[in-house]
Amino acid sequence: MATYKNHRTMSNDGRVPANNGSEDKAGSHPRVLIFSQRNLSPRTLFRAPHYEFEDIICQIDAAEILAPRGEKWFKAGYQAAMHLAWHCPVILNPGVEKSVVTRNYDLLFAVCGSPADLLMVNTVGNWREFAKVSVCLLDELWVKELSAARHFVELLKKFDVIVLYYSQSVRAVGEAAGRKCVFMPPGIDAILFSPYPEMPKRTVDVYSIGRRSEKTHRALIKMGEDLGLFYLHDSVSGDHAINLKDHRRLFANVAKRSRYFIVNPALIDRPEKRGTQMEIGNRFFEGAAAGAVMIGERPGNEEFKQLFDWPDVVMDLPFDSTDIDAVIKRVDSEPEWQEEMRRNNVVNTLLRHDWVYRWECILQAAGLPPMEGIFKRKERLRRLATDVSASRFASADIASELTYAGGSRKVT
Repeated sequence: MATYKNHRTMSNDGRVPANNGSEDKAGSHPRVLIFSQRNLSPRTLFRAPHYEFEDIICQIDAAEILAPRGEKWFKAGYQAAMHLAWHCPVILNPGVEKSVVTRNYDLLFAVCGSPADLLMVNTVGNWREFAKVSVCLLDELWVKELSAARHFVELLKKFDVIVLYYSQSVRAVGEAAGRKCVFMPPGIDAILFSPYPEMPKRTVDVYSIGRRSEKTHRALIKMGEDLGLFYLHDSVSGDHAINLKDHRRLFANVAKRSRYFIVNPALIDRPEKRGTQMEIGNRFFEGAAAGAVMIGERPGNEEFKQLFDWPDVVMDLPFDSTDIDAVIKRVDSEPEWQEEMRRNNVVNTLLRHDWVYRWECILQAAGLPPMEGIFKRKERLRRLATDVSASRFASADIASELTYAGGSRKVT
């Protein structure tokens, strides 16, 4: 037996009993079955937002999680099955225990990080027998790798709706799979990342996590040496956490104690994989939710302009630029402007980018109505945004800011 996040007991087939998001005592039968990778990949860093999304769905809807476990030979089996699927039309069970679904659902929702995750979902069998509608959320699939992923596309064809985080992949994937394919941006637990109401002092000057420009990194290291800037960055290599939920909470706590937050498009340093695509990564939602001033390169697509359409959402700095000191100097010279940026980031994230809004998109694509839990969370977010709008953000930060002389508001 295994224990789930809030100590609900998981069954032997890896299924977590439903949490009735409607809070309607008349019935608690789950209408949504979420296929989760959490027992197969419990510590992989990039999956933390996926599990965060799944957890919130269980809080706001009548949903339960199916999280099968791997057999003893899963690691070897996964590598073999993945290699075969990339190179020939052979789809094998990578070593995932058999899942037996004995009840019917309105929706099967599968969250996949990459095409290879479909191998695990495929072990469930013919979900059309127990789910009226099936939706697959695929985090990363680039147009450039679509031809090589053609055998995984055959697995995507089993779903009624395909949801992608990458807007520029939607048309190509939809045509290849012959299924309804829609864009949905990543989201965030806006309540977890919000600095309000605690308003912790922003003692970290610059926070950088994940991919980074070595040139910008070196410029920040020099600022730390010359000016005493507290620059917090990754110092070890690895993609696993000791405990993924603890890591996510720590990340949120550091982000909302940071004055500046480095952001860039997804896989900005891997053009050989992404091609010419410029997509929105998780960092933009995390930095905005935490009320940090974001510095970096914006994705050059219309979706970013629509999703982050408030003033000064990102202080522009081209990838590989060494001019970050000038950007910080200019923003630091105007604390009231800085406060306005922080407030706008938090308020807009609360009202537009929490996972609850993404779940509404999934339900709309699946043709399902929202439940009461959705409205309750949205009202909580709305009240929090109202409080943030009336608060002051800069007062607690002034003492920790670096002192610069002069400076101009306009950042180019």
